[in-house]
Amino acid sequence: MDPKLELISKVPLFANCDKRSIEEIGRLAEEVDVPAGKVLMREGDSADAFYMIVTGTVRIERTGATDRELGPGQWLGEIALVDHGPRTATATTTSPARLLVLGHREFDQMLDKHPGFRAQVMDSLAKRVRNLEPDAGH
Repeated sequence: MDPKLELISKVPLFANCDKRSIEEIGRLAEEVDVPAGKVLMREGDSADAFYMIVTGTVRIERTGATDRELGPGQWLGEIALVDHGPRTATATTTSPARLLVLGHREFDQMLDKHPGFRAQVMDSLAKRVRNLEPDAGH
């Protein structure tokens, strides 16, 4: 499998997506190179994109304190694709990085264009909520 598509298929939000949907996400996601020190998102700002890390590292900070560092094969900002809400953390590259970036506009267009994809994403979200709250849904 293409490494780009393999990375996309590992994102929990896309876990229930079929091959065609993963390939479409791959076409929509832009591959970008960013320098060390680039702020990808700021806590509290409006969300506009989802990031998948191909190479490099990204520091995640909440309320000014380092929460964790992410590296190749990891992702950030996927919930922003769904709710367009404010960012819950600040993310800054700590090394030069190559990222796959999926904007919420492209994601929304895909949801509108492919109802089956919408159902797959909703199923993934429902499973995540169920795992977070095992007593939900009784």
